[in-house]
Amino acid sequence: MATTLYSGGALFDGTGPILRDHAVLVEGDSITEVAPIEKFADYQGARVDTTGGTLMPGMADCHVHLVFRGEADPRGAIAGVNPAEITLRVLENAQTSLKAGITAVRDCGGKDFLEFPVRDACNSGRFIGPNIMASGKMICMTGGHGNSSGRVADGCDEVIKAVREQIHAGCDLIKIMATGGVMTKGVNPEDAHYSAEEMAAGVHEAKRFHKSSASHAQGAEGIMNAVNAGISSIEHGIFMDQECLDAMLERGTFLVPTLAAVQNIIKNKDMGIADFVVEKALRVFEKHRESFKMFYDAGGKIAMGTDAGTPFNIHGENAMELAYMVECGMAPLDSMKSATSVAHDLMTLHDRGQIKKGFKADMLIVNGNPEKDIMMVANTENHRQVIKNGNAVTLP
Repeated sequence: MATTLYSGGALFDGTGPILRDHAVLVEGDSITEVAPIEKFADYQGARVDTTGGTLMPGMADCHVHLVFRGEADPRGAIAGVNPAEITLRVLENAQTSLKAGITAVRDCGGKDFLEFPVRDACNSGRFIGPNIMASGKMICMTGGHGNSSGRVADGCDEVIKAVREQIHAGCDLIKIMATGGVMTKGVNPEDAHYSAEEMAAGVHEAKRFHKSSASHAQGAEGIMNAVNAGISSIEHGIFMDQECLDAMLERGTFLVPTLAAVQNIIKNKDMGIADFVVEKALRVFEKHRESFKMFYDAGGKIAMGTDAGTPFNIHGENAMELAYMVECGMAPLDSMKSATSVAHDLMTLHDRGQIKKGFKADMLIVNGNPEKDIMMVANTENHRQVIKNGNAVTLP
């Protein structure tokens, strides 16, 4: 089996400090050795020179919507569109993310399961793409956040049925809407939507069938309902308070902050985004940054996620989330961990997200030292090469 040695530059393995004078040997689709460069003095095979750059694991984005393309009105942009066209957009968005160093994504809400065949094609190698986990339809209450495209369910029995429907369709995780949100008209992000009992019923049913779970949760009461139910990850977490924080730390609940979502709405507020969306984004902006920093300072588990596909939140620009996290006070190396080892841990991709012996060779080579300048990772102009399953990505 063909081998390739990556050497010359720095190495970030996904968990520890940046290493110097180390090399990585890849055989087929896997990493077979990580060691000081002297160990490979007699190596005669193919080489990739990383001098002046840093070799790191490919990144995972734990919150994307592959059916959307960052339009000012994402749901309106797919209304009435031929399902075949939407499916092609899913593949295009997935491949665009891969080219940008995102070697795994977790889709947190699609349309009519159109993303599932693309997931299967990318995961099996039929098409080049990132590893994809997909939740299927978001589960929400009547009139709740995402009700125009999600699976509406009220009461414990109906929530359980909705979970079973997603599992029957072939989902990898369950997405449950615990609160209102920014993108739905007439709902308040602070309000809890599902009751504690409904949340517990849905999460329990997901666990019963060995599925992880994610909850759109912005208000404190809804966050608590989701965390107490045993949710795997809190998405956004904007109005988190100390009680939420303590509960998440105790249970080991992940936070997927998606700072990019609100940032991009505000940056493009004059570009046709609905007024009610802009108003709510402006209202939550500072609180979002504060809750992220509070959770980070407390040592909580933060997995990188962007909400890519929401307004002007473009697939392929996912890595800018690292820069947003650093702007909010996260150390650059910790932001890189959140996008690599931590994010893959949340996605239960336990043989990816680190550059260590036995792991799959999903890797990224960037210019310079991203610990000193996070834009070396965040800005794709500084990316040299993406490697997926041991092969250089050469998509057009």
